[in-house]
Amino acid sequence: MARVEIYSSLLCPHCYRAKKLLDAKGVDYEEIDLMLKPWRRAEMIERSGGRTSVPQIFVDGSHLGNCQEMLALEAAGRLAPILEAAN
Repeated sequence: MARVEIYSSLLCPHCYRAKKLLDAKGVDYEEIDLMLKPWRRAEMIERSGGRTSVPQIFVDGSHLGNCQEMLALEAAGRLAPILEAAN
C-alpha cells in the first residue's frame, strides 16, 4: 500500500471527509495537522505547487490534490489503483 500524507486542520470539514474516505478504504496515512504544527504550512505550500488550502494529499511523495480531487478520482474508479500501484 502507498505511503499517504495529508496536511489538514482540525476544524476543516473537507479534511474530515478526505480522512473518512481513506479510513473507509483501509488506508493508513500520516496526518500533518497544521493547527498543531503551523511551521509545516510552508512545506505544504511548496510541495503542492502553491496551494494554501487544506487538505492537501500526497501519495508516495506525489501530490494527489485536495479533497474534491480525491473524491473525483474515487468516483471515476481511479483512486484505488493509485493507492495500490504506488510504492
